[in-house]
Amino acid sequence: MTKVLVLGAGQLARMMDLAGSPLNLDIAAFDPRTNKVVHPIANDYILGNLEDGINNADVITAEFEHLAHDVLEKCQASGKLLPSSTAIKIGGDRRLEKNLLESCQVANATHKIISNYDDFKIALSQLSLPIIFKSALEGYDGKGQWRLKSMKQAEVIWAEMEDFIKQANTSVPQAIVAEQMVPFDREVSIVGARNTKGEIAVYPVTENHHTNGVLSVSLALPVTDELQQQAFEVFSKLTQALDYVGILAIEFFQVGDELLVNEIAPRVHNSGHWTQQGADTCQFENHLRAICALPLGNTELIRPTAMVNILGEDSVPEAVLAMPGVAIHWYEKEKRAGRKMGHINLCAESSIELANKLIQLAGILDDHAYPDLADFAQQLKQKVSNN
Repeated sequence: MTKVLVLGAGQLARMMDLAGSPLNLDIAAFDPRTNKVVHPIANDYILGNLEDGINNADVITAEFEHLAHDVLEKCQASGKLLPSSTAIKIGGDRRLEKNLLESCQVANATHKIISNYDDFKIALSQLSLPIIFKSALEGYDGKGQWRLKSMKQAEVIWAEMEDFIKQANTSVPQAIVAEQMVPFDREVSIVGARNTKGEIAVYPVTENHHTNGVLSVSLALPVTDELQQQAFEVFSKLTQALDYVGILAIEFFQVGDELLVNEIAPRVHNSGHWTQQGADTCQFENHLRAICALPLGNTELIRPTAMVNILGEDSVPEAVLAMPGVAIHWYEKEKRAGRKMGHINLCAESSIELANKLIQLAGILDDHAYPDLADFAQQLKQKVSNN
């Protein structure tokens, strides 16, 4: 039995454990909040400290990228960490991420790095409005971001960012990445796996919809060969440059027929949760297959699928469970406003059937908890009907 230690003890480690059990894999999770190794599902079951976890593991991986560098260095020194600490650090630092994209000549938004007021003024002089400012470290789900639409806001925004930088409690200095806002048509992502032999398997490009800066719906429908190939080429470039092993997610802005990279995530990803019901092999299983030197599983779309995040709610009406093609995945978290509590996977035999099911689902769910799901579903129906 191969033993895997996951750095992080949240829902992604939980879902890796559920996917790993049929493969005869023994999964443990390191909780950075307590510095203890725990069971991925029963977090109160303590298995030891980090050193114990490293010594007991055959392979070490991560469920999130915002990890203390000393933890990553210990794991890297063991020779067991996949993907590498370099790849994980790049995913957690937008400065390193931008350097990677530029070195691989991968299209992304025009940007400037800001560490002080002089850098801020240079960014304002070289970028045109609107500008989005993103924290280099610890930015996720829309946190650590500011939007500048008028120069009248500049000094107020700088004061907020300066305070944010000064209060940073990070192992390396915090900074801000200023990006030219991209007038994109839609946001899409690709999730794929690369194993220790360099073999690659990618899932179909997925359309993502955000509500208040947080992913609310991911949509897996058939896409054009040209779009899939373009995303695949970017995935291949980046994973080869990093000698990457495991699942990597890449988020894009689609502008016409061109894809610009928004950000990368060196781990299993929220926009890939649909694979649990929409593919033969889900992203969690393929991540484990990749890092444990097992053959990669099939990543083809077997049926149109949508993933709907459950945010800040700890229940859904029973009528949701009565819908055919529905699967609900709860994370067993304490209820908190805006928190990712679980997700709903909704499957259908055709794109139009999926749109109709999404409309039905939106009619069952609380409008306040899912404020724009009904509009998104109606827009989807109109789009697929026209096609």
